[in-house]
Amino acid sequence: MAGAGDSNSRAGRVAFTHPGFVLFQIARFLIVAAVEMQAVAVGWQVYDITHRALDLGLVGLAQFLPGILLFLVSGHASDRFERRKVLSACYMGYGLCSGLLLWLAERGVHSVRPIYFVLVLLGVVRSFNGTASRSILPQLVPDEHFNNAVAWNATTFQAATILGPSLGGILYAAFRGPSAVYAFAMMTALGALLSMFRIKTRAQTRRREPMTAKTILAGLHFIWREKLVLGAISLDLFAVLLGGATALLPVYAREILHTGPWGLGLLRTAPGVGAAVMAVALAHRPLRGKAGPTLLWSVAGFGVCTILFGVSRSLVLSLMSLICLGAADMVSVIIRATLVQLRTPDEMRGRVMAVDMVFIGTSNELGQFESGLTAQWFGTVPAVLLGGVGTLAVIGLWAWWFPELRRAGELHNMRSVAEEEAIGD
Repeated sequence: MAGAGDSNSRAGRVAFTHPGFVLFQIARFLIVAAVEMQAVAVGWQVYDITHRALDLGLVGLAQFLPGILLFLVSGHASDRFERRKVLSACYMGYGLCSGLLLWLAERGVHSVRPIYFVLVLLGVVRSFNGTASRSILPQLVPDEHFNNAVAWNATTFQAATILGPSLGGILYAAFRGPSAVYAFAMMTALGALLSMFRIKTRAQTRRREPMTAKTILAGLHFIWREKLVLGAISLDLFAVLLGGATALLPVYAREILHTGPWGLGLLRTAPGVGAAVMAVALAHRPLRGKAGPTLLWSVAGFGVCTILFGVSRSLVLSLMSLICLGAADMVSVIIRATLVQLRTPDEMRGRVMAVDMVFIGTSNELGQFESGLTAQWFGTVPAVLLGGVGTLAVIGLWAWWFPELRRAGELHNMRSVAEEEAIGD
């Protein structure tokens, strides 16, 4: 019995037997932690300057717009150039943005405009980083270990979202300002860059296609043709767009829960705690059965937890709601990531991941803007409640519009389109 348990434990960590995957997880953990701790400082600093929820929404919009404008170019770059080098350049960009924020803080700037300018630059970096980071994973592990790698990749991300906001809040409070946070984020980005330099990807044959309108738009055409992929990523797009309660956490921390920067750090950490626990559980006990219905129910859980957080006036209840929200979100993240990656040929992954990033990644920032705008119009609590109810409405519509989602079965059977065509031939 003990031997069987040890064998299951090793199988649950099989992705870590590949050195490239380990180094990538170290780099990813560091860079995500840097971005998350920086987000706490930026949010608190902006709200401290203006005391307007709308300005917190503009923080998200400043980072969202570059992703929308550049996603086709960034996706093509990830397919045309070595993804490791693209990521290295992005990590240098992250460090530069942290350095600029540090310089502004040290100068005692009391206007949000220069902060927004740096956030736009950060959005440009995130556009290229997102596509390369999402598409490099299949080059680090063999196909048979990919599901396990996705689960641990998500765990690493969530662990960083746990440490980053907490550390950011503590540093902000301890040093009475954002400068220490930005300095530490800059050093952390440097550590991520050093780890990325050591990665060696698995050799895979990829066609270097010229940059034409047809090749740039290939990712969009692929997703439109694959209705299962379109349904999965568009579902999360609208769920995240409507359920962007985290954008209003500075308002909840100060005005509703009556806590300080340390409390804001805990609130930003809570979804990561739930997501990390769920990701570790799914790494050791992979999802079985119907992936589509599980995806729909997990997003519904996300909406219910958003509503519960919206009505809470207790810090403990708010933290528990966000923990459960993160756990539900992680189930949908793993299902979607596995489905999209396995259904996409490697030579097109960058462009497909670019579209996926717009649908999912940058929708976080657009969701922040939507939450800030509705909070300005209707109030903070009604804005969160409307988002949660809207998420539940989207579930019903998507279950009707995309029957492929309701019928989706085992994740490990989601082979790529290229493989299916090869088998058909």
